[in-house]
Amino acid sequence: MTVRTGPPRRPGSPAAAGVFAIGMAGTTLPTPLYGLYRQQLGFSELTVTVVFATYALGVITVLFGAGNLSDATGRRPVLFTALGLSAASAGCFLFEGGLGLLLLGRVLSGFAAGLFSGAATAAVLELARPGRESRAGFAATAANMGGLGCGPLLAGLLAQYAPRPLALPFLVHLLLLAVAALVTWFLPETVAHPHRPRSLRPQGLVIPPAVRAVFAPAAVAAFAGFALLGLFTAIAPSFVAQTLGVHNLAVSGAVVCTVFLGSTLGQALTGRIGVRAALPAGCLILVVGLLLVGTSLATVSLPVLVAGALCGGIGQGLAFRAGLTAVSAAAPPEHRGGTLSAFFLVAYLGISLPVVGIGALTMALGLRGAGLAFAGCVIAVAVTVGGYVLRRPLPAHRPT
Repeated sequence: MTVRTGPPRRPGSPAAAGVFAIGMAGTTLPTPLYGLYRQQLGFSELTVTVVFATYALGVITVLFGAGNLSDATGRRPVLFTALGLSAASAGCFLFEGGLGLLLLGRVLSGFAAGLFSGAATAAVLELARPGRESRAGFAATAANMGGLGCGPLLAGLLAQYAPRPLALPFLVHLLLLAVAALVTWFLPETVAHPHRPRSLRPQGLVIPPAVRAVFAPAAVAAFAGFALLGLFTAIAPSFVAQTLGVHNLAVSGAVVCTVFLGSTLGQALTGRIGVRAALPAGCLILVVGLLLVGTSLATVSLPVLVAGALCGGIGQGLAFRAGLTAVSAAAPPEHRGGTLSAFFLVAYLGISLPVVGIGALTMALGLRGAGLAFAGCVIAVAVTVGGYVLRRPLPAHRPT
């Protein structure tokens, strides 16, 4: 009989990815429920996009003001703070106290996502065993997108087929957050000398000079891809219900989940085709997906919308993982958390600004017209950055 000696093995990269996924799932949990809130509170489509953008504003605020916090204090304290903010957000939705609490809940959810984005990604990468860095990189990006996709699917299923549709999804998420907190307690700290920052004032985000040439095209591609994600998480459920006449919340959640499923698939493909080819290929496939989304809006077709979600998600996933890999590889270790946070900041600008524009255009052009205008604008961005990286390819880093 072999007797093991030494301390028990502590959870590593897969466990950190699980925490990441649970945290991100809470940020999209309300997506299929907005229609119910509209009926209960009586607000417009513009208000829905403002509520959604409030979340993105919270993300951007944290990424800009505290995106590099985990580089100083350590990954675990930041993860615990993010989990606490997620729980507070769920509590706001459980009270169902009107538009004010919805906005507060979304802001808190944005704060949590902002902390998760840099700290959890860095933790997953740094906890990888030697030789498994590529697998850990996929785990980090898949946990991000997979968690975002599971949120609306879980909420849609519970809201459609279980009691208390505006409460049960958040109660289930609180239980998952408790499990994630327990796992985080046992995660090893990856920052060598964690310490309290000298000042609590926002430090902003500084992109190291060595990263800037890679950062610009990668971040713009992420902006375009996340704009597509914003369209589906903010507008797709309304389009499915109001234009297509499908009022099943599980279907709405599944449609939104499809774009994130495509993203995860695209990230998996990045490892096969390489970073240098993945970014322009991702932009091209993203354009095809947006053309399909535009066609679905013009022809009022659910199957074409699902096809556009899957295709656009694949393109977004290819470009996202390629950009994240290039930026992470170029960033010095002591600035990795802050640099990744800057990358996510640009990406979340893609979720917030275009989505609010759609909400405003909806008042004048209707849901279909606003969606078509949006698709045209994002296609222009994706074509521009795709053409740029074809002329100036990214370094041939191994996908992380």
